[in-house]
Amino acid sequence: MECVFGLVGNGFAILAADTSAVHSILVHKSNEDKIMVLDSHKLVAASGEPGDRVQFTEYIQKNVSLYQFRNGIPLTTAAAANFTRGELATALRKNPYSVNILLAGYDKETGPALYFIDYIATLHKVDKGAFGYGSYFSLSIMDRHYHSGMSLEEAIELVDKCIVEIRSRLVVAPPNFVIKIVDKDGAREYAWRESVKEAPVASA
Repeated sequence: MECVFGLVGNGFAILAADTSAVHSILVHKSNEDKIMVLDSHKLVAASGEPGDRVQFTEYIQKNVSLYQFRNGIPLTTAAAANFTRGELATALRKNPYSVNILLAGYDKETGPALYFIDYIATLHKVDKGAFGYGSYFSLSIMDRHYHSGMSLEEAIELVDKCIVEIRSRLVVAPPNFVIKIVDKDGAREYAWRESVKEAPVASA
């Protein structure tokens, strides 16, 4: 029951994702961070098969870092999105990844941006997007309440509305969510929305 969604506001982009690691009927952990920091001004939120999600996002992160190391300048958000899309398209014809991605970033020249990339290598620049079962509710709520030029406070309020709706509507709803933001000051964790805490592991 994965839920990943994001939107673009006035001078920032924000991503939110559930933090449940689930297999079949078992919840293995409820603090799995599914939003990776690609570089200082980029975030990638992914949903899909856990192995593909972790392996592919780490692969993209290392290649983005390699490009910056070799050339002395970072990829723009659009370039990183097109690179990610190209790698998914190449893998699609060999050994496809079951992973859907929302890539958010901030560039000095163009400001914030959000890119929707699905498992069959479809790429779109969007103002708001979502993946997973939670998208049925978060997309409709964002369609109703989203407007361009949202302030950070308005965006956080909208994200919280989506989280509340997902928790109340889904039969097996993820209890915890992580929210991250990227703006002119960089990519960073903003907050967690937790209703279940991880139980401490007893020492042997």
